[in-house]
Amino acid sequence: MKDFAALYARIDESTKTTVKVAALADYFRTAPDDDKLWTAALFTGRRPKRTITATRLRDWAAERAGIPLWLFEESYGIVGDLAETISLTLPPATHASDLPLTHWIMEIRRLSALDDAARKAGILRAWDSLPGSERYLFTKLLTGSFRVGVSAKLMTRALAQATGGDEANLTHRLMGGWTPDTTTWSDLIETTDPSADLSRPYPFYLAYGLEDLAALGPATDWSAEWKWDGIRGQFILRGGEHHLWSRGEDLMTDRFPELAQLRDFLPDGTVIDGEVLAFRDETPLSFNTLQARIGRKTVPKKLLTDAPVILMAYDLLEDAGTDIRALPFADRRARLTQIIAATPDTAPLRLSPGVTFSDWDRLTAARATSRERNAEGLMLKRLDSPYLAGRKKGDWWKWKVDPLTIDAVMIYAQQGSGRRANLFTDYTFAVWDGDALVPFTKAYSGLTDAEFRQITAWVRKNTLQKFGPVRQVTPQHVFELAFEGIQASPRHKSGVALRFPRMLRWRHDKPLAEANTLDDLRAMLAAHG
Repeated sequence: MKDFAALYARIDESTKTTVKVAALADYFRTAPDDDKLWTAALFTGRRPKRTITATRLRDWAAERAGIPLWLFEESYGIVGDLAETISLTLPPATHASDLPLTHWIMEIRRLSALDDAARKAGILRAWDSLPGSERYLFTKLLTGSFRVGVSAKLMTRALAQATGGDEANLTHRLMGGWTPDTTTWSDLIETTDPSADLSRPYPFYLAYGLEDLAALGPATDWSAEWKWDGIRGQFILRGGEHHLWSRGEDLMTDRFPELAQLRDFLPDGTVIDGEVLAFRDETPLSFNTLQARIGRKTVPKKLLTDAPVILMAYDLLEDAGTDIRALPFADRRARLTQIIAATPDTAPLRLSPGVTFSDWDRLTAARATSRERNAEGLMLKRLDSPYLAGRKKGDWWKWKVDPLTIDAVMIYAQQGSGRRANLFTDYTFAVWDGDALVPFTKAYSGLTDAEFRQITAWVRKNTLQKFGPVRQVTPQHVFELAFEGIQASPRHKSGVALRFPRMLRWRHDKPLAEANTLDDLRAMLAAHG
């Protein structure tokens, strides 16, 4: 655990990618295989489930520290992180431990099966044998909240340096549904296991937002298609079985059972990159329709009827069991077109239609119709581009439509978490309905740290009421909010819900009375909902 804590400290203390990669490479060269495997799992989001509630840990930590719970809670409110608060308030460890990371993860698993009294005794013993930094990480793992500022790309780069392996191959190996319970370090990183590839997706190719259309060069070098508002996924058919993976490496196969029929139509050894869309009468439905199915592991018949889905196919990554990602996009697209042409119209699979254009002006005009098609904008792909891993500049661009905007009044504020624990950064906004302000959305991003500090000072002087961590404030400040979409929502008092709301700017120039109205929102809903 000491070595893992030292690794975490080296990573946490630096913003330089070279330092982070070097720290990881050093660790992967020297750590025991079990610890290396768990480190790779933790750094790719495969952390243990929460063993104990935060409420229990606060109670036990305050008792062990010999302080009243209210004082612990006040400290927690200032620090903003439970594990850090615990590591700071508990007395020093009374005895040293030199047990490895894997031991402590197994101990956390053991504790999860015990009753409260035995669990408490085990956690107190662990706290009493770990110094501050190790205690902090142990508590993070206990609560299931372990995070680290390292991308999968940096970790695979470090693995390549430490093992001498190919970075692209290592990126692929780390994809899929493996856990430390289902593999070993040797099988995952060092040896070839053909069976392990049957369900494994490829790393997704991600696009950058387009800023300068003219910089792309001749329009004839590019292909364009609609950017659909669904769930990006890879459909994999190998060995007669199918798997559906999200971009975040979430296995979604059981959530969309209608896609299972594609096994009857697609050739074995096919991997398609596409978008899971709610779809009816050859028309994409809103993301709001699809949202009803997100998070469900079983889908009732009514929901299958109300929110049917298809796979809108973008790209072909594997054809007849052969990885074709190195081929030009135009060639991959041609193969994909042939495969989909051979499937019946009743199959839940469509080819994402290309957008015909002869110059950039015509494409700009096409982009302006995106919302009418329930699309977010356009995707531009260079015709000769291979399918790469991760976010790369140059060959793939997303050209989203400009966001919708509205001016709203801040009426509630709440403190943030982590490094923003001392700042009020989470706001509730309202619009006018006659002479009343009606809340309709929350937002917490888009402002500078200096603006957050300025608002925080104002909130502390202008609080009307407190509701737990939330403060009602004097209606005074108007903000311009941006959002990607608007839907009807009977759950909200305003009757609407926004998609991806964020703050564009603080409208110092706009008086309170000139903020938008609920009728303005309803008009947006009629036009874009």
